[in-house]
Amino acid sequence: MSRSFRPLAYAAATAVVSTGLLVLAVRHGWLGDDVGRGANFCEAARDGLVKQPANSFSNLGFVVAGLLVAWRAGRPDRLGDVLPRHAGLATAYGCVVVLLGPASAAMHATQSDLGGDLDMVSMYLVASFAAAYALMRRVGQGRLFFWQLFSLFVAACELVGLYDGAVPVVTYSGNLAFAALLLTAVVVEAQLWRRPRPTRTDLRWGAAALGTILVAFAVWSLTKSRWCDPHSLVQGHAAWHLLDAVSAYLLFRFWISERDPARP
Repeated sequence: MSRSFRPLAYAAATAVVSTGLLVLAVRHGWLGDDVGRGANFCEAARDGLVKQPANSFSNLGFVVAGLLVAWRAGRPDRLGDVLPRHAGLATAYGCVVVLLGPASAAMHATQSDLGGDLDMVSMYLVASFAAAYALMRRVGQGRLFFWQLFSLFVAACELVGLYDGAVPVVTYSGNLAFAALLLTAVVVEAQLWRRPRPTRTDLRWGAAALGTILVAFAVWSLTKSRWCDPHSLVQGHAAWHLLDAVSAYLLFRFWISERDPARP
C-alpha cells in the first residue's frame, strides 16, 4: 500500500502554527505577566525571554513523538486491524501529541497564568483521547461516540481544574483529573484484553507505555523538592517531558498492535 503524506502534513502544520504562535506570544508578551506559574518545578527563572529553558525546550520531544505517530498513520496497513476502521483518529492523535509541546512550553517559557492554562488543556486533550478511545472500543461504538466522549471529558477536566485548593501528591486538581482519565484508560484497556473478543493487543507495548509514565511521575515527584539544582540545565522536569513523549508514542504502538488472529 502506498503511503499517504496527509497525516504528516496535518501534524507538521500543527507543529509549525502552534510553535510559531508560541514564539510570537513569548516575544510580544501575549500570554501575560510572569506570575511564577510552574516555578515549583525546580528550574530557576532566567532574565531572558524564555524563563525556564530546560523545561521549555524539552517539550520538543512531544513534537517529535507526534510527527512519528503521523508518519506511521500514513500507512493504514500498518495500523493494526481496529484503528484504521475509525478514519482520522490516528492523525488526530498525532496532532494532539504535537500540541503538548508548545502548550507545555508556554507555561515554562513565560510562567504566566495563561501559559499554565494552555499546559493543562494539552494534558486534558491527550488523557481524554486515551480514555475515550478505550471506552469507544469497550462499548463497540464509532467515531461519533468517541468525539462526544472526548469533548465531555475535556469539559469535565476544565470544571475540575477550577478548584484552586492544594491536592495531595499531584498538587493541582487539574493533575488529578488528568490522572483519573489515564487510570480509566488503563483499566478499560485491561478489561478489553481480558474479555473474549476477536482482537488482541500486544501487552508489551502497553506495559512499556505505562512503565514509562510511572517512571516519569516518580521523576516529576522527586525533583520538585529533592535532587534539585535550580540553575542547572539538567532538570528532572525536563526528563518528565521527554519520558512522557516516549510514553505517548508507546501508547500509539499499543493501539496499532490490536489485531484479529483470524485474519490472514
